Amino acid sequence: MDFIFPIAYAQEAAPAAPSLTYNLFLFGGMFVLFYFILWRPQSKRAKEHKDLVESISKGDEVMTSGGLMGKVTRVNEEYVAIEVAKEVELKLQKSAIAAALPKGTINQI
Repeated sequence: MDFIFPIAYAQEAAPAAPSLTYNLFLFGGMFVLFYFILWRPQSKRAKEHKDLVESISKGDEVMTSGGLMGKVTRVNEEYVAIEVAKEVELKLQKSAIAAALPKGTINQI
């Protein structure tokens, strides 16, 4: 059984501390991991949403983050008005728009 679990004999010397380069590689690796797993995808999604919000124009069909779908009737710098039913118009912040829908999606539903 000694070849599977080697016997640890007591040594008089103190155990060696991990080197400074090991710690730097460890923290550097954690930083790189966080960058590629969290920060980069989040900033990419934020940029895509910003581009979507800036490209909204009158006549586009959109879906809000709350699940409402409607046709854009007016666009301001910060707000947008969408028509959700005949003669029913809601005013929303542009940031509430989650997706732009293909033309004719609302009529198919």
